[in-house]
Parts: sequence; structure tokens; C-alpha cells
Amino acid sequence: MRVLFWGTPSYAVPTLDALNDSGYEIVGVVSQPDRRRGRGNQQMASPVKQRAMDQGLRLFTPERIRDEGDIQAELKSLKADISVVVAFGQLLPSTVLNQPPLGCWNGHASLLPRWRGAGPIQWSLLSGDSVTGVGIMAMEEGLDTGPVLVQERVAIGLLENANQLSNRLSSITAKLFLESMPRIAAAGPGIESERWKQLEVIKQEEIEGDPTYARMLSKKDHILDWNQSAMDLHRRVMGLYPNAFSSWNNKRLKVQATEPLDEELKSKLSEEVRPLLGRWQDGEHEPGKILACESDLGLVVSTKTCPLLIRQGQLEGKSKALGEVLIQQLQATVGQGLGVGFNI
Repeated sequence: MRVLFWGTPSYAVPTLDALNDSGYEIVGVVSQPDRRRGRGNQQMASPVKQRAMDQGLRLFTPERIRDEGDIQAELKSLKADISVVVAFGQLLPSTVLNQPPLGCWNGHASLLPRWRGAGPIQWSLLSGDSVTGVGIMAMEEGLDTGPVLVQERVAIGLLENANQLSNRLSSITAKLFLESMPRIAAAGPGIESERWKQLEVIKQEEIEGDPTYARMLSKKDHILDWNQSAMDLHRRVMGLYPNAFSSWNNKRLKVQATEPLDEELKSKLSEEVRPLLGRWQDGEHEPGKILACESDLGLVVSTKTCPLLIRQGQLEGKSKALGEVLIQQLQATVGQGLGVGFNI
């Protein structure tokens, strides 16, 4: 098959590599334009664009594909059999969706219809989902509303952050596309409804659960409110890794690894953390106060519920630090507070 690939972040690269390595003819790659990224705020190519350049593939970077008829015409001239879309970042218009005879297929990082839209991985963690997965979906003009060809479910670990979960789901996306491509080819071109029937795709209305939408995250979403429960704070740290933050002496402190010291979660916590359970269950503690500085582990901080252990953080102007190094960088002592006197 002649494949037109659409993708932007590193999440999409394994699928591009898998298709290329498996002998599919990649006739073009479409990615988002260069954006300012990183600490230097310099213009940088997307990971997919960089990989396409490394492989010498024909590249397109529309600012808004819906409005760029000249690029749409160029893409049509490639005569791709199929479009494979993984985290491209723009809605495709019908004039693009209708081009390839075998259709446009999207690898989406959730169990549809849950978490349609951008950021499904972050929202699955923020919402405390116990499972998530990947679906290969036939695309239509709606936002992730098309029927699903195949899905694979995975459990989410208590201590798994967004990067770790993304890496797992990225590999699954590549695997599912390799498994799905022969099925799609075997169904052949023709009337869409007939192809879908032959492929036995499942309409999302027939899948258990109501649709939910992963809204765009704002800077305020990244602020840790110590008046919340330890579990809510932990989910925010994991889901927004590595950028959830609080304040420390009027500087920004990114909190990047935590464990809620909840006896009911004992079996899911790190073995070395378990001895801390139950130490601060008596007495009232003001949320955000440091209860202990555990040199091998990090800071124990009070919350609305049980304490939260901060294992890794990054103070503004410093590098990431764990345990004793983090305590030393902060010059932290028991009784000091986080989240005080800081304006984003």
C-alpha cells in the first residue's frame, strides 16, 4: 500500500518507523509546522518532521490543512491508498478524508468514546482511570467520532506518569496498525459503509460508556492545591508530568514524582516507602506543610487527607533532584510550607 502518514509528536514516531520498516511505501508525511519549544524558546521541528527528514521522505507542514487547497491538491496527487493518522493535531476536512480509497485511519490513545480530543493520556491519569488503551478508528469529520476497528486495553499503574504511559501506548499503536493494515487492504476500496461492514468496525454508540472530551489544559491546571486530597494531587503530578508545580520561597517548584501515603494503597507503593505509612495519622496538619524530610526518599507534605511524599522535584533554576539532593537544594525543614506567596 501507498501510505500518507500524518503525525506530529514523538508518540507518532514508532508507528511511522514500523510502517517504514515493514515495507510500506510512505509517499508523504504531514506534520505540524515548526514551533518554539524548550528553554531557549527556539523554532524546532516536530519529532515526526525530524524523522521524516532523516528518512528522506516527502514532507508537508500545513499551518491549517482545512484552508490550504494547494497542499490538499498536492496530497491528492500522491495517490496514496491510505492515510494513517497518529496525533497529528488538526481536524481533517472531508476533502482530505475522502482522498485515499482505503480511507483515513487514526490511532487514538484512549478507549473510545472515552477521552475524545487532545490530551487523552493526561486526562486518563488526571481522572484516576484504572484502565486505558489504544483504538484504531476510521476517521470522519467529527472529533474522534468514527467507528473503531480494534482496541487494546491496558491497566494504569499507580506510580505511572504521563511519559511512561505514553511510551507504552505509543508502542501499542504501532503494533495495532501493523496488525490492521492487511485487514484494511483486504477489504479493498468501495462504498464506505460496505467497507466498514466487511471490516466489522464497531460504532462508538454501541460501545459501553458515554463520550467524554479531553479539553485543552491551561497553566492553572498545572498548579498544585495542597487543600486537595493526596490522591488528587498525585494524579495531577502523574498526569501533567513533568510540569505540575507549586511554589517554594517565591520560586516555582515542579513536582515530578509523588506517592500518597495511604494504607489502603500499600501494595501499590514502592517497597521502601511503605514504612512511612501511618506515622502522621494523629493530629491536624495544615495542608502544604512539610511533616518530615526523609533523606533517602524526599519530603513528606500534608494534604487534605493523608500525607504525600515528594520523591522528585525541580526548583526554578535547578536541575531535577531526588531525595536528599532535593532536600538540600530547597534547604527544607519541617514546618515550612509549599504553595505560599507565589503568583503565576
